[in-house]
Amino acid sequence: MLPTLDAAELPADAIEVGRIVDAWGIKGWFKVLPHSAEPEALFTSKRWFLQPPGNGRQVFRLPIRDAREHTDCIVAHSDEVPDRNAAEALRGARIFVPRSLFPTPGDDEYYWVDLVGLSVVNREGVALGTVRELLATGPQTTLVLEVSPAAEGDKPGERLIPFVSAIVDKVDLAGRLIVADWQPDY
Repeated sequence: MLPTLDAAELPADAIEVGRIVDAWGIKGWFKVLPHSAEPEALFTSKRWFLQPPGNGRQVFRLPIRDAREHTDCIVAHSDEVPDRNAAEALRGARIFVPRSLFPTPGDDEYYWVDLVGLSVVNREGVALGTVRELLATGPQTTLVLEVSPAAEGDKPGERLIPFVSAIVDKVDLAGRLIVADWQPDY
């Protein structure tokens, strides 16, 4: 049974940042599997929004007292989760944090969520597609673009572009645009 948590509305800028995978210890701590290799948003936000599995679109506010790294996951605690049974009841809950509470990225650093949906053009202004997702491919990140059909009847495709400074000339978040040294026939 879920601990007694305050019902809440998901903030308009909410981003899913992880999932509760299990209880940790006997004092109400729980394990979180973050969606990012650098989950600072989980550490800096003192209020998470949970969407438990099987509850439709119901959302709860969970004040966080402590969150820290532990081996391959994060462990967290809230005064609202008093014991292991309450922590086990949270298993599978999706964790959301308002985007406005994310730490400010450094120069030439971007949150993936901010890049999704941006249009990509090359230096000549030729449209290459729209960022659908990003892939971590080891030493670099790759933009996965959704490419519109060139002619009626064509199927939409996809284009992969390495997200590295040698190829990406400019990222304009306000203008929703990425300029890359890339040709449509690559």
